[in-house]
Amino acid sequence: MQSLRDSREAAEILAIQVLAFIAKDADRLDGFLALTGLERERIREAARDPSFLAGVLEHMLGDEDLLIAFSQSVGIDPAEIARASSALGGKWERELP
Repeated sequence: MQSLRDSREAAEILAIQVLAFIAKDADRLDGFLALTGLERERIREAARDPSFLAGVLEHMLGDEDLLIAFSQSVGIDPAEIARASSALGGKWERELP
């Protein structure tokens, strides 16, 4: 049985893969940055925050086309994204000026 720590680590790794997938496409990345209010230069820093990573997964879950495209590209069941999101819990709130 997988421990909670292992589950969280696997979820964080998956969220980083999702973020990399988003970042590979300029339009997707621009849309993500616009929704989060995050500056491009702060992505690496933000990716160290588990609550941000949870937000990345929530973003993907909110866009079915993106969810399917990612899931197909890495060969996983889209439900894995939901499980990873649940493992990380919480919601990341964008920074407000």
